[in-house]
Amino acid sequence: MEFLTASYTDVGIRKKTNQDSMMILRAESIGHKILFASVCDGMGGLAKGELASATMVRALDAWFRERFPVLLAKGFSPDDIWDEWEKLIEFTNRAISNYATDNRTSLGTTCTALLLLDNLFYLMNVGDSRIYRLADNIYQLTKDQTVVQREIDAGRMTYEQAMVDPERSVLLQCIGATADVHPDYMSGVANQGDVFMLCSDGFRHRVDAMEFYQVFHPSLMSTKQLMEQRLKEMTDLNIQRGEDDNISAMLIKLL
Repeated sequence: MEFLTASYTDVGIRKKTNQDSMMILRAESIGHKILFASVCDGMGGLAKGELASATMVRALDAWFRERFPVLLAKGFSPDDIWDEWEKLIEFTNRAISNYATDNRTSLGTTCTALLLLDNLFYLMNVGDSRIYRLADNIYQLTKDQTVVQREIDAGRMTYEQAMVDPERSVLLQCIGATADVHPDYMSGVANQGDVFMLCSDGFRHRVDAMEFYQVFHPSLMSTKQLMEQRLKEMTDLNIQRGEDDNISAMLIKLL
């Protein structure tokens, strides 16, 4: 299994700095093709959000280079991955929180991460960045850890109401700003030709899932250049529709 990837990010029309951080790492081991990707969104409105997201990405990078080879060599189950990521999030949450306390500021970040080992995938999510899988349809693999998603789940709010609610970006979980962080996890099997999309919330506030499916349909994602072009076009569309947050996304196609 090979991977075709593309990414794009834009500071947007309101913020002076881009508080999103992204990462795509590749490796090979005894016939295995491996990819590790992440999108982290430093909290808009909180000071030094870009520092929080970059700190999380660096922690994931270090884990992949130092710890994952150990797991791969001895063999692992999804639970082994979850245990490792749980410890990583706990450590990084404490580090960012301590920095905030020492510097009398506040900062935090979301984190969505995807590990692909051949056609197997493992993912983690904290906050409201998202991972989608595009195959015979588009599937949202992560669930937002937000106030409005909680209200939707409880039947107190519709999806349409949530999209315009002033608290739609209020998080229930945030690395660095939440005392105890509990990530969501998932694992599964992907097929050749599937496309994964990781994005910050700025990329999907103004565009619905079916629009993504039409533009990023797996049959259309044939080259890196085309994927980058489509990501830029969708970023421009978000801005045209009034999005003022940082906008970041990446595409990963299994070949």
